[in-house]
Amino acid sequence: MEHETTLRLSIFLGLFALFAYAEHLAPRRERRLPRKGRWVTNLVMSGLNTVTLNALAIGLPLLAVGAALNAQSSGWGLFNMVELPNVIELTLAVLILDLAIWLQHLITHKIPLLWRLHRVHHADRDMDVTTAVRFHPVEIALSMLLKVGLIYLLGPSAVAVVLFEIILNGTAMFNHSNLRLPPAVDRIVRLVLVTPDMHRVHHSAQRTEHDSNYGFALSIWDRVFRTYVAQPSKGQDQMTVGLHWQDDRPAQLGWSLLLPFKRK
Repeated sequence: MEHETTLRLSIFLGLFALFAYAEHLAPRRERRLPRKGRWVTNLVMSGLNTVTLNALAIGLPLLAVGAALNAQSSGWGLFNMVELPNVIELTLAVLILDLAIWLQHLITHKIPLLWRLHRVHHADRDMDVTTAVRFHPVEIALSMLLKVGLIYLLGPSAVAVVLFEIILNGTAMFNHSNLRLPPAVDRIVRLVLVTPDMHRVHHSAQRTEHDSNYGFALSIWDRVFRTYVAQPSKGQDQMTVGLHWQDDRPAQLGWSLLLPFKRK
């Protein structure tokens, strides 16, 4: 799609700035570590992920949007075999893709090898807007391969894929932000979307709590599959974010990149 990259980047940067400013004005929790070191590490990791996907695109030219266009031209995938109104197809595609991300997220917690990669994300001792982009490059590459496979099976339009990616990135930055929402607002918003307080439970150092609230965008899947936990047992202010055995090293880039290969 023409200008797709520019559009997504512009929206990403705009939302990043919005949530970073909002959490500065109304922070939910006090920071354990200085922002500067963490932000450099998390943002550099995000840059490495972009490089990884660009490198992957050399050997696999059809990434998410390209796969959707290729599937459409070849008649592959469910939505390319049935006739549905555009609005219904778009809605179903976004819902199914969001459910798939929920399931993928759950699986990364259940399979030890995948958890070793995913715990790089959970090692962040503070949660803010940059945590949303803190993922190990190998996990990002595997996630893209799974997404491409799903797109060929599903056959969504390129517009649906772009829309979903924008929603996913935007909601991830929102629910990872250190933003204090009024309780009444939180209760209403989390009926549809994952809120910062809801997702923070998932980043608890307690295993029973970080094995809950897997949603990134819609909150419905955790309710349907009974993985929903409303609040941490120690409360939002007293809960420990991160991994139970860690210290301040997750703020270091080298330590974070090597974490999947460490014994713990």
